[in-house]
Amino acid sequence: MFFNFDPYNIVAALIISFAIQALFFIFAAGFKTDKVTDFSYSLSFIILSLFLLIQNRAYTLPQILIAVLISIWGIRLGSYLLARILKVGKDDRFDDKRGDFLKFLGFWVIQAVTVWCVMLPATAFLSIEGAVKFNTLSAAGLCLWILGFGVEALSDAQKYSFKNNPTNRGKWIDTGLWKYSRHPNYFGESLLWWGLFLITLPSFSGFLYFTALGPLFITLMLLFVSGIPLLEKSADEKHGPKEEYREYKRRTSIFIPLPPKK
Repeated sequence: MFFNFDPYNIVAALIISFAIQALFFIFAAGFKTDKVTDFSYSLSFIILSLFLLIQNRAYTLPQILIAVLISIWGIRLGSYLLARILKVGKDDRFDDKRGDFLKFLGFWVIQAVTVWCVMLPATAFLSIEGAVKFNTLSAAGLCLWILGFGVEALSDAQKYSFKNNPTNRGKWIDTGLWKYSRHPNYFGESLLWWGLFLITLPSFSGFLYFTALGPLFITLMLLFVSGIPLLEKSADEKHGPKEEYREYKRRTSIFIPLPPKK
């Protein structure tokens, strides 16, 4: 089945993503702050999904569902990350970038491309005119999204509670979901984007299958670029000499939650 698809929206989404990041970059660079980086990331997804929904009058129930799921995720993650950075004061990832204009700019460029790329399935889905499909595969994708969202939200809540307990100062979290994965929040993040792709997949044909690049891109970024590698390096610098920490690393899966190794 072929659908009436407007490819203009793919380009429009890229332009909007860069425009949002540019506005926040001007503020962040002017005040030399990194307090709005994660907030702008989450907000970008909400703005893009709502823009596409309204611009294309994509008012079928499956399309509204996609926009609602993205907005729920963005509001939850954005508010959590904003509360965390306001409490902590700064993001250690930017210690070598905050005073370097080009390095700081490079981060925002990468963030704009990331938002656009991860949004590809939703952008294509919200650009289809007329009826779209919601079948068994879509329902499975919705279940996967709910699971991923739950894992990410619970992981963040557990870590936030752990970090705000004064008795845990100088320790690493190895309880709750963190007992089974060193980065369960990133696993949940990857899972929900694959779930969203599955929701949209039955309505795609031909070149629209390339939108699988979205969940693949965020998974690879978390595994090999801006997610796990940076946090693993930071944790190793803080706790590397401790035998208990090295034992935690040996027995605990780095990504997929699994029973601890004996």
